[in-house]
Amino acid sequence: MEISNRIQGLTGGGSDGWDVFYKARRMIGAGVSVTELTQGEHDIRTDQSILDAMYRSASGGNTGYATVPGTNSMRDAVAARLTARTGVHTTRDNVLVTPGGQSALFASHHAVCDEGDVALYCDPYYATYPGTLRGVGAIPRAVPCLPENAFQPTFSDIAAKSAGAKSLLVNTPNNPTGVVYSRETVEGIARACREYDMWCISDEVYDTQVWDGTHISPRTLDGMAERTLVVGSMSKSHAMTGSRIGWIVGPEDVVENLFNLATHTTYGVPGYIQDAAVFALGEGLALEEKVAEPFRRRRAIGQNILAEQNVVGLVPSEGAMYMMLDVRSTGLSGEDFADKLLDAHHIAVMPGESFGASAAGHVRVAMTVEDSAFEASLKTLVGFAKEIQP
Repeated sequence: MEISNRIQGLTGGGSDGWDVFYKARRMIGAGVSVTELTQGEHDIRTDQSILDAMYRSASGGNTGYATVPGTNSMRDAVAARLTARTGVHTTRDNVLVTPGGQSALFASHHAVCDEGDVALYCDPYYATYPGTLRGVGAIPRAVPCLPENAFQPTFSDIAAKSAGAKSLLVNTPNNPTGVVYSRETVEGIARACREYDMWCISDEVYDTQVWDGTHISPRTLDGMAERTLVVGSMSKSHAMTGSRIGWIVGPEDVVENLFNLATHTTYGVPGYIQDAAVFALGEGLALEEKVAEPFRRRRAIGQNILAEQNVVGLVPSEGAMYMMLDVRSTGLSGEDFADKLLDAHHIAVMPGESFGASAAGHVRVAMTVEDSAFEASLKTLVGFAKEIQP
């Protein structure tokens, strides 16, 4: 018996980009001590106060089916958050609660793309993006975002790929680059979506991790609220990665149809998880800043280390929990550099090539180990780059 072409083709017939990560995990399984700077996973766990709220809800009996679009309290909390942060009036009717941001990305593209539609995404990209688009039957088309433009997509970059496209997926603050899109960039995104009649799917899961600049949602610009679906999540903002809770915010008619999709796929998110998320959102900026602070601190550590040498370049580190490093001076690809670093020093980083052709010759470093280990690892990485530089 054969399985479907669609599921066999999710990775486009090649690697899923996580080979170095898998190799590091095999080494760990064999008893080797490896410093992992690969996944966007907090080194702190979900705050105890959130877990207490989750326990109160579950032990109080909220363990049955929850309403499929999300509880009213959760949808109201997300709507209030978006209204306060963006100034765009948002109600619960604009919100669908999803099992994490990844589910929201998948559902959003199902909402706007038919089989065979072209769906754009920016390169460099989060590793699941092309597979997500293939999974809904769309044809993924990359928009190259060049290192010389700090990996920010220009209007011209997007326009060159927009003929016949149905949607554009953007992500700011950006994974993997750590770049926060400027107002000029976001205005260019909005202009391209309007002129080429595209939906904008805006992945904003890192919106609480902004170190320089200002996060601007495309949904806030003229003519964009009616053509933008915003993907959000509690994973990065509140260290709730394992709780699997996120959302889609968009026009009411789209969200109403997404309810039907959720009924036939996820059938909602557990009520006690939603109650914990409502509690967490109610804690406001104080809790979000507590979760973000280690990455802000490590970013400063990394900047100081990299400022003292000229072999490894740093892409503007403006947001998210990553640093994107330029290792092209070593003469190695990002893949070879990451592989050799892992073999030589048992430090695992992600090759830029895992995130697209535009990031070739770079590596992504997740700032997700405690400060002293992060500092030591980054110094070792720089020393290794100096050693192998031609």
